[in-house]
Amino acid sequence: MIEPLTLDIPFPTTEGISRDAFSLKIISPAYASAQSELNTILQYNYHAGFFERAKEEDISKALFRISVCEMIHLNLLSKTIAALGAAPVYTRYPPDFFDFYSTKYVSYSRSLKHMLEDDILGEKRAIAGYEKMLIRLKNPGVIKIINRILEDEKLHLKTLENIRPQLQG
Repeated sequence: MIEPLTLDIPFPTTEGISRDAFSLKIISPAYASAQSELNTILQYNYHAGFFERAKEEDISKALFRISVCEMIHLNLLSKTIAALGAAPVYTRYPPDFFDFYSTKYVSYSRSLKHMLEDDILGEKRAIAGYEKMLIRLKNPGVIKIINRILEDEKLHLKTLENIRPQLQG
C-alpha cells in the first residue's frame, strides 16, 4: 500500500503576508530553479511515464501523486511570491526577467533505478533547501508556508525510500 503523499493538514494561506524583499529572495529558488518545485513536477511526470511503460504501475502512480502535491506547492509559492511583492515569473529570483527556468535541469535518465535515485536525491536536496530557508527567514507567515511544504517533502522522501527495494530485486 502506498501511503498518502500529502499530509492531512491544510496549507497555510498568504493572508497577512506583505511586501518583503528579504523573504522573497530566500524562497524564490524553490519556485523555479534546478532544485525547484517546477523542476520536480516535470521530472516526476517524465519518470512516471517510464515506470508506466515498464509495467511498474504502482511506482508510476506514486510518482504522479507526488507530482500533483508538488503542483500544490508550486501554486502556494506562486501566491507567496506575489504576496511578497513580485510577479511569480519562472526565474530564479522574481521579479527579475533573466535567469529563466530551463528544462535542462530535469533528470533525463533512462534507467528506472537511476530515475528513482535522482528523485530521492531531489527530495533530499529539497528538504535541505527548505531547512536552510527556515534558518534565515524571519517572516512568520512565510515560515508557516515553508514548514508545511517541508513536511510533505519528508513524506515524499519516505515514500521513495520505501519504493527503492522494489527495484533492487
